[in-house]
This record gives sequence, C-alpha cells and structure tokens, in this order.
Amino acid sequence: MSDEHLLAKVEAVAHQYDELQAEAALPETSTDPAAIRRLGKELSRLEPVVNAYRELIDTSTELTGAREMRDSETDEELRAMAREEIARLEEKEAQLLAVLKVLLLPRDPSDDKDVIVEIRQGAGGDEAALFARELLRMYLRYAERHRFAAEMLVQNENGIGGIKEAVVDISGDGAYSRLKFEGGTHRVQRIPATESSGRIHTSTATVVVLPKVEPTEIEIDEDRDLRIEVKRSSGPGGQSVNTTDSAVRITHIPSGRVVEIQDEKSQHKNKAKALAVLRARLQDDEKQKQLALNSTARRSMVGGGDRSDKIRTYNYPQDRVSDHRVNQNWSNLPGILDGDLDPMIDVLITTDQAERLQSVVEPDEE
Repeated sequence: MSDEHLLAKVEAVAHQYDELQAEAALPETSTDPAAIRRLGKELSRLEPVVNAYRELIDTSTELTGAREMRDSETDEELRAMAREEIARLEEKEAQLLAVLKVLLLPRDPSDDKDVIVEIRQGAGGDEAALFARELLRMYLRYAERHRFAAEMLVQNENGIGGIKEAVVDISGDGAYSRLKFEGGTHRVQRIPATESSGRIHTSTATVVVLPKVEPTEIEIDEDRDLRIEVKRSSGPGGQSVNTTDSAVRITHIPSGRVVEIQDEKSQHKNKAKALAVLRARLQDDEKQKQLALNSTARRSMVGGGDRSDKIRTYNYPQDRVSDHRVNQNWSNLPGILDGDLDPMIDVLITTDQAERLQSVVEPDEE
C-alpha cells in the first residue's frame, strides 16, 4: 500500500469521524439511546486511526520546518541541530505510517462479538479428560481476569474429575478478538498421577472457538428445520438431576447438527442456549465452506490452520508452553494454566496482523 493511498484512506476515515461527532452533538441524538450506543461504538473504533493521523500531520509539519531550517540556516551549529531533529521526526513519521497501516487492515466483523468456546477430550483417555478440565479452568480464569462474563452451557464429566465435553458462553468487549486463535488441538506432556513407572504420557484436547451469532444472522425455520426433543436432565452415571422434562435436544435436519443442553432447570432457557450454540456452529460451517471454495484466498498462518493441527504443547517436566504456529516458547506453565494467556495471545495477534499486512502490500507492489 503506497503512502499516498494510505493517506487518502485515512483522510476519509477522519472525515467520517468528524461527521459522526457532529451527529452525536445533535439535540435529538441525546434522547435516542440506540443512536448513542451506535455512535459511541463507531467513534471508539475510529478514534485510534484519527489520533494517529493527526499526530502524523503534526509530525510532518514539524519535519517540513526542520528541513527548511537545515536548508536556509547559515549557522552550522543550528544546521546540526536541525539534522538531528529531522532524523528523529523521520523515524517518528515512519512509525506512525506503520501504525496506520495496521489500523487500516480489514477488520474481522466478528471481533466485537461474544464467543462460544467448546472443549473436548481427545486422545489419552482419562488423562485427556483431566487435561480438558484444566483448559476449561484456564479459559474461565482468563475471562475472569478480563472481566468477561462466563456462562456454562454444557459440561459432561467422566466421573473422576475430568470432562468429556464443555461448552462455555464468554461475553465481553472484544472477547472473540482475544480468544479466536485458541481453536485447535492442544497437547499435554506429563507424568499422570496414576503412572507408577514415571513415564511421560502425551494426551490431547480439542478447542473450538465460535463467534456468538445473533438470531437474525442465521435464518432457521423452527417448524421445518428443527426436531426438538425434551427429556429429564441426567448427571454423571445417568442419575436424574431433576423431576421435570427440562433437557433439550435439538437436531438441525438440513445439516444433521445436534445440540443438547441440560444445564438449566427451565426447558425454555435450555432451548434458548441450544439454539445459540446451533447458530454459532451453522455460521462456522458456512465460513468453512467459503474458505474451501475460495482456494486462492490467503489464510492467516495463525487463524487458518485446520482444527486437527496441534497448535500448542504444554510440557510439564520442562515448565514450558510451545505455540507451534509462531515457533515460540513460554515458561511459567502454572501461571498460563491460571489464565495468564495475554503474552501468547498478543504474539498471535501481532503475527496475524503482519501476515495480513503483507497480503495487502504485495498486490500493490506487483
């Protein structure tokens, strides 16, 4: 992307920002809560771009003045000062241009959405189920650290403290943008508590991260497309946990997708949760189809990996977590499992931005 093209795009954003500010200042806006929320969200999104642009304009103005001083001044000491100032301002200008290129990258429309995280035990039997529970706790602790709200939708236990499957609804500003790179196969290497010979075992758990979908985004004809069954909820071992038919099992007939929720005592609440999970899965199915059809699309090295890929290894003996997508290692495994994921997530986001930036720059250079 040339600097001229970049500045033209930024000027358009600044103009849009000024128009939104003018709309927000209208008397009728102050009495319209929906308009206030909409404008506040848009202004918040555009503000970093506008601030960087205005700082760039100021820097360019200062740079012009410094160059004029260098070219017109006869005092060598003042000329030397001007040259030092020019070097500083040119570096700052280049940094601001780089920042603006990142800020103007196409946004993932799902970044602002809430998220549904699905965790399932993989290979490794009971040890895999125990690891799946640790991953569940890790994401719940991460949500707590960021003041995200977390609601358990599904939790199927294996009877010894592990989980076969868990589905969590995590809501909060930017929840999907922070967690979207967690999807994939997570691998653990450690000595299980039941291992008498001290051998290190390798087990896996899978994580699926889906943006939560509004009802209007995925059209479902409940009468024609769904088969809804109700039954009594059951706990570990099959025992009934309540005396009403509150558990809901929904089958989406066109796709064969099945969702069962029994977390709530209310059949109505369980149905609403099941539909939320179903919509998110159907939306993801459609996204995967589009990616498969568009074979020429450049997919991020971070976000485009198949779910069967092993994205991360948690090595207990070496107190190390390795993310294979960016070939980086982190120590303090207990802290990471306690929800300290930001150092890893920040690297993944930065890598994704660099990859997408390269895909934007290359066409202009051809």
